[in-house]
Amino acid sequence: MLSTQIRGELADHLDSAERDRAPISPLIATYPDIDVVDAYEIQLINIRRRVAGGAKVVGHKVGLSSLAMQQMMGVDEPDYGHLLAEMEEFEDRPVDTSRFCFPRVEVEVAFILGADLPGAGCTEQDVIDATVAYAPSIELIDSRIKDWKIGLSDTIADNASSAGFILGKERVRPSDIDIKAIDAVLTCNGERIAEGRSDAVLGNPVTAVAWLAQKVDTFGVRLKAGDIVLPGSCTRAIDAHPGDNFRAEFSGLGSVSLQFT
Repeated sequence: MLSTQIRGELADHLDSAERDRAPISPLIATYPDIDVVDAYEIQLINIRRRVAGGAKVVGHKVGLSSLAMQQMMGVDEPDYGHLLAEMEEFEDRPVDTSRFCFPRVEVEVAFILGADLPGAGCTEQDVIDATVAYAPSIELIDSRIKDWKIGLSDTIADNASSAGFILGKERVRPSDIDIKAIDAVLTCNGERIAEGRSDAVLGNPVTAVAWLAQKVDTFGVRLKAGDIVLPGSCTRAIDAHPGDNFRAEFSGLGSVSLQFT
């Protein structure tokens, strides 16, 4: 367990790394005893600072939601990060890659909440009842740690490697689609580069959202009406470069595109 002072210093380093696009060495290299609680507290320090400066939390994202990623990280549960209004990108506005360190994209089925979720004891049925719509989404991830050489505590402290998100126009009610059987195809500059299915996320993305509601509650955070929740990627993460034009197609859910300059 790290001291409050060290947590604050590490939060400062990550904040500077993001602001200056100057990645830092893994936190676990300097502080091998850093644990998950330390990491979440470091994440929250920077989120609270941004909120105090006028930023608005508009949702959360779940990471490490596939078995393969959990095994790679040596963990048995996902992690989470915050989504801020300033992180939202739009289909008609190309994204400048120079704003990021090592940008990558992931394909996700976004949840839009129409009601607050309970914290402890939140069930999958609670999630379905509270979800007003699913939406096609691309998450933009980035690492403020050099060369993506991250351990679990590194990515958690770094807001679960969050950098941005974009929602497509379509909205589908949960009653109108099988959330476990949405096929997703990602193309880059017209070439198919990745594909997957929504049940790659813990077997059911609803499971990831229920886990998230319970997890954030332990840190005094709740998922609320109007929040956007990204439950995890249907495909592997893909590096983004200047000039890349990504498009994700979802069966029964429409599409979303993201262009980089």
